[in-house]
Amino acid sequence: MTNKYNTVLCTGITNNLIRRVYEHKEKSIKGFTKRYNIDKLVYYEVFEDITDAIACEKQIKGGSRKKKVELINGFNEAWKDLYEDICD
Repeated sequence: MTNKYNTVLCTGITNNLIRRVYEHKEKSIKGFTKRYNIDKLVYYEVFEDITDAIACEKQIKGGSRKKKVELINGFNEAWKDLYEDICD
């Protein structure tokens, strides 16, 4: 996820993506995402196994900003907010 200007990136995992993005958009959870107005979903992956999800999250978090931007650009070149797409 990122903010309006795509200047801050945040990576995390959840068992309910629609709910979690909604919480970010509503600023209902205190912390990093609320402080930096992170409310735009620009990339996501779906996993059946939580172990695989955690491993992927760690790999993404451990990577450079350049690697994260490349990952997002490969999935969503326009950095469009994908929230509406996942709600359909």
